[in-house]
Amino acid sequence: MLSNIDAHKFRTLIEINSLINSNYKDLHGLLSRIMESATRLSDAEASSLLLTDKERNELYFEVALGSKGKEVQKYTVKLGEGIAGWVAQNNKSLIVNDVQNDKRHLSNIGEEINYKSNTIMAVPMRIKDECIGVLEVLNKKTESGFTQDDLEWLEIFANQAALAVINAKNMEEAHTEIKQLQDQLHSQYHTIITKSPIMLEKLEIVERVAKTDSSVLLLGESGVGKELFAEQIHLKSARAKAPFVRVNCAALPEGLLESELFGHVKGAFTNAIANRKGRFEMADNGTIFLDEIGDLPLALQAKILRVIQERKFEKVGSDNTITVNTRIVAATNKDLEELVRKNEFRSDLYYRLNVLPIYIPPLRQRPEDIIELADFFLKNFMRETKKQFNGFSQDAIETMLSYNWPGNIRELQNCIERACVIGKDKWIGHDDLFLKSASSDLWGDSSSDNDVIERNLKTAINVFKTNFILRVLEEYNWNQTEAAKALVIQRTYLSRLIKELNITPKEL
Repeated sequence: MLSNIDAHKFRTLIEINSLINSNYKDLHGLLSRIMESATRLSDAEASSLLLTDKERNELYFEVALGSKGKEVQKYTVKLGEGIAGWVAQNNKSLIVNDVQNDKRHLSNIGEEINYKSNTIMAVPMRIKDECIGVLEVLNKKTESGFTQDDLEWLEIFANQAALAVINAKNMEEAHTEIKQLQDQLHSQYHTIITKSPIMLEKLEIVERVAKTDSSVLLLGESGVGKELFAEQIHLKSARAKAPFVRVNCAALPEGLLESELFGHVKGAFTNAIANRKGRFEMADNGTIFLDEIGDLPLALQAKILRVIQERKFEKVGSDNTITVNTRIVAATNKDLEELVRKNEFRSDLYYRLNVLPIYIPPLRQRPEDIIELADFFLKNFMRETKKQFNGFSQDAIETMLSYNWPGNIRELQNCIERACVIGKDKWIGHDDLFLKSASSDLWGDSSSDNDVIERNLKTAINVFKTNFILRVLEEYNWNQTEAAKALVIQRTYLSRLIKELNITPKEL
């Protein structure tokens, strides 16, 4: 017959195992629950779950419970260092009921956080006999110390924790593989990452615009994602299975650009050794994206206008007329109306292109997207660099939210790539970003409209509050009572903020 205590332990194990097998997405929450059960059933004061970081040859605290749990999480332990480090290095369980006289004990962490360890029990977490982490419980509440029976139960909990980690790892690998297959399927296209209301409105416009064959003019600063919008217009149109052809009108001199756009026949000019299709012909029945259309030479503007009006053109060096069914999506970061006034851009072409204009706002006017995009880029660059980070520190988040981002998304992407390459800690910090904080003007130069600044300031404050509260909730394992105490607010007010700001745990 099982005792009441053993029956309770088995029920706890069954409950946790059910969560593991249900593909529970919050790994940190699941590991915290495992450690809470292990601590309670071991009759211990505190506990920790440490995971190995092979690159740095150290252990870091994934879960730390007890009165000093929050303080201890900032530390790391070298393999072989301290009792947990010894267990990880030797891949063996250990009971130490006289910690102060054990030479393996690392006392400096306890001294710094003012916590004395008298008894410790630590066991390795194993996957295929390889130690991936350590579970340890501290200070048995009874004077007899930890027993062999306690150790056997903790080893069972360690097996469950290892199973949770490997399940999460397999899910992440499967997700990555699916994403890579999707990327291969649509390798020429990009993903639009956004949660800002203004961008969601723009994407709704794209849905409607895509159904037509009219020309579209995408406006906005360099780096805001105009090409991504052009891709979406094509992908959501009836032309999605036909080619999507890109041309940068500022990248080539006039002579070469004409041949690039319309093609040429053999002998049309020096080095024209064979007939060549132009981009318009390649995009027949599909979409052509003319980027930097404001830099298009005047002589070519007339030819572009004819293609829009008549869908006809001639190759360089040929009199034969070619007819195409190509939709034009153009983009520019220049003020075309000003260029028209200066006679640097044809007014008739401008009006034909400007049938469906879409203005894409700069990143500084949609701060909700900054952290969303940063997280997206970080995951991509972690795969490329084969490095692992937990995310961004609070000071890094504050820096990114206060920066003006004159280079928009392109600058943010480069910034995260650089931080991922040079970052050494588990969290990307302020210093890794190499950004200047915008203290005098949060959202750009003083010429910005006041109503835009006020609107974005309010949004930025909400973004900051969301990330700050989320970080505190994660530190306290989503215990709202403890998190409210740390934030020095009422628990009911914290619950209201969570609901209003739509704060949810991050999925794996």
